[in-house]
Amino acid sequence: MTKKKNDPESNSENKNNKKKKKLKRKFYEKELRKLQVELVKLQEWIKHKGLKVVVIFEGRDAAGKGGVIKRITQTLNPRICRVVALGTPTEKEKTQWYFQRYVQHLPAAGEMVLFDRSWYNRAGVERVMGFCTEEEYKEFLRSCPEFERMLVRSGIILIKYYFSVSDEEQERRFQARIHDRTKRWKLSPMDLESRKRWVEYSKAKDEMFAHTDIKQAPWYVVNADDKKRARLNTIHHLLSLIPYEDLTPPPIKLPPRQKNKGYIRPPITDQTFVPEVY
Repeated sequence: MTKKKNDPESNSENKNNKKKKKLKRKFYEKELRKLQVELVKLQEWIKHKGLKVVVIFEGRDAAGKGGVIKRITQTLNPRICRVVALGTPTEKEKTQWYFQRYVQHLPAAGEMVLFDRSWYNRAGVERVMGFCTEEEYKEFLRSCPEFERMLVRSGIILIKYYFSVSDEEQERRFQARIHDRTKRWKLSPMDLESRKRWVEYSKAKDEMFAHTDIKQAPWYVVNADDKKRARLNTIHHLLSLIPYEDLTPPPIKLPPRQKNKGYIRPPITDQTFVPEVY
């Protein structure tokens, strides 16, 4: 599968692209706020209509998937919109049907589930790092499109995003994680190994697209070199894929607080308070 001209992972083409000006923080925050208001409207529509929505986030390490997910969920109800980020499969899960551990996290009516990495681990890290056999990998490429068609036929809205980042930008973000003590946990030995196997991951991604970029559930590639633009573009695109109506209720008027009719509260000294250090 050939690289698209706007694919940041195609380094030679990326260098020739004119670099866009950085978004001003004020503009970014204003646009993000507008989009988050629309996400709340979408959330209420999903609940009202009993929709079942699955959004998959895949891509290079440090491509910004977590940042986008955080901005999507920031203003939403966690009972309606939840994030699934599974760790390494247990010994028991390794003996199960491959998709089994993901199926249990699929949404019920009125829910939206965001997969921070998904069953596509088999086509990416498992393939490149040798965590699955050749037969298991080939079986995934055969069965994944049918599995996703089955999900769509069952009424699930399946949306797949792949975050594409250039070699140079990934290097910059890895360096930032190394020097920021609050971000070092994000840099795992697997991330470092992925840097060494950049080309192998590219080949795996192209092969994955060739087999799983299906009409019923196409891949949408996000140019993620600019984090702010990637966040705005992804949320804007997500909103465009699910037609919804504004179900915002009329302004709420708070009722008067109950009057105290002789109730005496216990002494405040009976309570243990958090020390006011600040």
